[in-house]
Amino acid sequence: MSESMRGTRLGALSYETDAHVAPAERIAVTYVCTQGHRTVVPYSVEAEEIPFEWSCRCGQSAVRPDVDAPEEKPTRHVRTHWDMLLERRTIADLEALLEERLALLHDHRVGDLRKTA
Repeated sequence: MSESMRGTRLGALSYETDAHVAPAERIAVTYVCTQGHRTVVPYSVEAEEIPFEWSCRCGQSAVRPDVDAPEEKPTRHVRTHWDMLLERRTIADLEALLEERLALLHDHRVGDLRKTA
């Protein structure tokens, strides 16, 4: 019953070497922020998109000086609840609803006061 595995520990040592292994091709992209900090980021040659902006170590955004800035996409107007409400109702309709609800609340309060008196 004294059988045990002898030799090297499992998972502790790899017998693979880096011989005859070619690293992936890379390109170095330089980013410069307004403070003058230069950051070099390596990207794979196969990378589909390389970002125009990078976060600098000083907290500002750094840009690629060798590339023109991409065109900004038009921003969509964010619709608020009020905008969506105005799509469904007119101001006159809303005022009528407000008066109706206020009258309903007033009637309930008056009814509650009569019950307690």
